[in-house]
Amino acid sequence: MSEERYIGAIDQGTTGTRFMVFDHDGQVVANAYQKHEQVYPEPGWVEHKPQEIWENTKEVIDAALTEAGIGSEQLDAIGITNQRETTLIWDRESGKPIHNAIVWQDRRTTDRVEQLQDEGKEGWIREKTGLEPDAYFSATKAEWLLDNTDQIKLQRMRPDDVRDRAEQGELLFGTIDSWLIYKLTGEHITDVTNASRTMLFNIHEMDWDEELLEEFGVPEAILPEVRPSSDENHYGYTDADGFLGAEVPVAGALGDQQAALFGQTCFDEGDAKNTYGTGSFMLMNTGDEAVESEHGLLTTVGFQRSGEPVKYALEGSIFITGAAIEWLEDMTLIDDAAETEELARSVDSTDGVYFVPAFAGLGAPHWDQRARGTIVGMTRGTRREHVVRAVLESIAFQTRDVAEAMESDSGIDLTTLRVDGGAVKNNFLCQLQANIVGTDIARPVVDETTALGAAYAAGLAVGYWETVDELRDNWHVDSEFQPESPGDVEQRYGRWTDAVERSLDWARDGGE
Repeated sequence: MSEERYIGAIDQGTTGTRFMVFDHDGQVVANAYQKHEQVYPEPGWVEHKPQEIWENTKEVIDAALTEAGIGSEQLDAIGITNQRETTLIWDRESGKPIHNAIVWQDRRTTDRVEQLQDEGKEGWIREKTGLEPDAYFSATKAEWLLDNTDQIKLQRMRPDDVRDRAEQGELLFGTIDSWLIYKLTGEHITDVTNASRTMLFNIHEMDWDEELLEEFGVPEAILPEVRPSSDENHYGYTDADGFLGAEVPVAGALGDQQAALFGQTCFDEGDAKNTYGTGSFMLMNTGDEAVESEHGLLTTVGFQRSGEPVKYALEGSIFITGAAIEWLEDMTLIDDAAETEELARSVDSTDGVYFVPAFAGLGAPHWDQRARGTIVGMTRGTRREHVVRAVLESIAFQTRDVAEAMESDSGIDLTTLRVDGGAVKNNFLCQLQANIVGTDIARPVVDETTALGAAYAAGLAVGYWETVDELRDNWHVDSEFQPESPGDVEQRYGRWTDAVERSLDWARDGGE
C-alpha cells in the first residue's frame, strides 16, 4: 500500500505564521501556528522582524508534520500565501535583511504619497497599476528603505551606500512571499498577485514598469522574477540537506486575499468572497478584463495558472476589522474574541453608538490616510456591550461600503458572498453581515481558505489535482445566512456614513 501524499501551505500573516497540510479532498490533516512580534518604532509605524518570521516558518512546518506523523517526503509540493505589500530588502550574499520589514499597515510614507497627489500623479499610477496611491503599497516603503537604512545595518563595513549596492544588484527587494521562497529555495521570485500590489508593476503589460521604478528610485536589479501563481515550472526546491530533509517543489504563491479567492473556488467571473482577518478584503473575479473602478476600489490581479491568461479582480481593502476586536482585548473590554458574540447579543442595539476603526486610516472606498479611529454617540448610559456591538457593526458596515461600490463598478448584483477568516466563526456577525449588505452569506466547512488557496495553486502545478472542477467539488457550505431586514437598517447605515465623515482627515497638525 502506497503512503498518503499531501500538499503543504505556508500562510504567513500579519500577526503570525501557520503551516497547514491538506489531503486530496481539501481537508486539513496538519496545522501549526506561531505568532511573531509587532514592532512599533514610532506612532503610525509598524514593522516585523524577517528573521523571526523565517524561524517561525521552520518551527510551524516541523510542528505540524511531527504532530500529524507525516514525513516531509510525503509532501508533493508547498504553496505560499502571505500578508501583502509588507516590504523588505536583504543582502543577496548573506541573506540578512538590511532593516526590519515595513508592514502594510505602516503610515510613515504618507507625506510622500501626498506629494504624488499634489503632483497630479494619482491617475497616472492608477492607470498603470490599478491601485490608489497610498502608503499601504510597497513602492514608497522600498523607497524609504533605500533612502533611510543606515549602512551599519548591512552588517558590513563598506564605504558604498545602500543605493549604490542596490544598483549593483547586491541587495534584493521583495514582499514576504519572495523572502520565504528565497529562504526555502535560494531563488528570487514573486508571483503575479504579489507583484500587482507593489505599485511598481504594470498590470496590463504584466511587467515591472520602468517609469514607476524611476519615480520611486527602485533599481530593476533588486527586483524578483515574476511568475504565475500556480507554476508548472516550479519556483524551486527545498534543500534535501536543509531543515526539511527533503527536496520538495515550491510551486505556488498568492497574496493572502487572492489565495482566499482561489481557495473559495471563485474561478468564474462575478464570483466574490470576503476575508475577515486583521483587515477585511472583498474580491470579485472580473475574468480576463481589468475593470477600472470609479468608486474607490482597486483593480488587481486575481490569479494566473501556467499557460493561461491572467484573471483580474476588483478589490475593496478594509484596513481594520479583526484588529478592532484585538483592540477591544487591548482595552480590556473583552477577555477574548469569542466573548464578542454573547456581549453583542445581550443588548438590542448599540444605543446610538457608532465606531469607525480608522486606526491606520481608511481604505476602500474612502482612501483617507489621515482618518483616525472614532467613537460617536456615547452617553453616560453607554456600556461595554454597546461598544462591542458597535465594533461588530463597523465590520459589517464597512463591507457594505465596499459591496455597493463593487456592484456599481462591475454591473453585477451580489446574490451570495462567500466568507472566510477567523471572525466568521461568529454567527452573530455573519447574520448581521447578511442583514446589512442584503445578500446571502455562505460560510464554507473549511474556513482556512487562504492556506487552502495556496495549497490548491501548488497542487495544480504538480498534478496533485488535475482540474479546477475537482476543487469545486471540495467546496461545501457549513452555514448560510439569509438577510433578515430590520426596518432600521437604512437609517443605521446613514448614521454610519455620518460617523465616517467625522473620522476623516483627523491626523493633521500633530493629530497623530
